[in-house]
Amino acid sequence: MIEVISSGLYSSIQDLGRFNYEEFGVPNSGNMDKFSSMLCNNLLKNKDSDAVMEITMTGPKLLFKNRTKICITGADLSPKINNGSIEMNKVHNILEEDVLNFGKLNYGYRTYLAVKGGFITDKIMGSRSMYYPITEKQKLKNGEVLFTKKVKTCDNHSIKYVFDYDEHFKKKIIYVYPGPEFNKLNKKQIIDLTSSEFTISNNNNRMAYQLNELFQNDIDPIISSLVLSGTVQLTPSGKLIILMRDNQTCGGYPRILQLDEESINRLSQKHAGKKIKFQIIDY
Repeated sequence: MIEVISSGLYSSIQDLGRFNYEEFGVPNSGNMDKFSSMLCNNLLKNKDSDAVMEITMTGPKLLFKNRTKICITGADLSPKINNGSIEMNKVHNILEEDVLNFGKLNYGYRTYLAVKGGFITDKIMGSRSMYYPITEKQKLKNGEVLFTKKVKTCDNHSIKYVFDYDEHFKKKIIYVYPGPEFNKLNKKQIIDLTSSEFTISNNNNRMAYQLNELFQNDIDPIISSLVLSGTVQLTPSGKLIILMRDNQTCGGYPRILQLDEESINRLSQKHAGKKIKFQIIDY
């Protein structure tokens, strides 16, 4: 068991998501950065689908009630066990009454905490991912208790993963496919769209990222149609909206671009004020 002493800014339990319910308006949800979430599970030899804790910008304080192993990936929030700093992307042994907390954000935006065997929470529609109102709440609260599998022994074997920091956290390029309404853009609009840098606005969350810069728009609205995680919508005012994991399942704004999976992961690690640049790739 793990007691959530303090939940942080926005911490939730997520897995790879729930699928096949879009026709009922239920988004896939799941880990914003699937690369980082699967990495911490893989290092622990968990299943890719095991539930992890997704932590945004400010970390929680957690009290462990039993022995286990953990791994922390994604954004570096200066993790500490009993106030002693620990490494990212590495398996660590946890003993009874150990306290895990976090400090300064050094890079990235979302951190992933995996425990051996995954977090054991209610599975609804095939997923443990928090998304209100499908689940009772959308994020963890102070004082609640999370259940995990008991680990009888913790050997000293530890694995560390070295990854390309610049590629995942610093790279501005966001790879996109042409969206269904891309051909309605004129040549100048396409040049502007792919040559300009855009700034992530304060309006960013698990549902969508909005960009600060307005983009010239003379495209008529469309009949409400299917959208996906990574769909880039162009509003009548010229606002660009990039849908994320908790996105609605249909919309009436032109769908001019579609992010690839790698770029959704990369974008989820960028916060307000960070710059991105679209690069079109072929299907």
